[in-house]
Amino acid sequence: MITLYWSPQSRAVRMFWALEEIGQPYELELIDIRAEDRDDPPDFLAASPLRKVPALIDGKVKIADSAAIVLYLADRYAPGDLAPHPDDPARGEFLTWLFYTPSVIEPAITEKFCEIPSNPTAYPWGSFEKMLAALEARLTDREWIAADHFTMADFMVSGTIDFMSNFDILDPSAVLKSYTERCLTRPAAIRAKIKEQAATKALAN
Repeated sequence: MITLYWSPQSRAVRMFWALEEIGQPYELELIDIRAEDRDDPPDFLAASPLRKVPALIDGKVKIADSAAIVLYLADRYAPGDLAPHPDDPARGEFLTWLFYTPSVIEPAITEKFCEIPSNPTAYPWGSFEKMLAALEARLTDREWIAADHFTMADFMVSGTIDFMSNFDILDPSAVLKSYTERCLTRPAAIRAKIKEQAATKALAN
């Protein structure tokens, strides 16, 4: 059984969607990341040395970080579907765009939100504007970010675009809006939202 360590209002909630995509049973274990005196379980600490969520345990596998988790889930449970096979030429673009969120989008968001002066020559993400331009160019006249079907790279990118839109970091263009809607209306994404809301409500009761 897969165990997801999560906390409401954190990056961990997007893992509901990833887990629904692979169609495997899973259980939830709450980590109160906002508690002053945390007593985290040993298995969680083994999976996440920095005590961050999400983290996941699947048998003997212990893993943390969203991109690493979804790559593992796709390769383990949906190879060739949610992740191109290693010998598929599309594997390269898949990996590029899968890690575009933690390597490019999220640092660019920090730059914009914290009003850090951009330095496109030095910063590996270029700048917020360059990040956005590359994303727009990639999705123009394309249905999916990599390969010719939905993959975990789309999960990562669309979820982050949705986050930026919800927090007024980005007013998405028609291209980005259409792409995000295409991803977020997948049955697995809809099921995940319902389960997330139910899990959050159960904590409040």
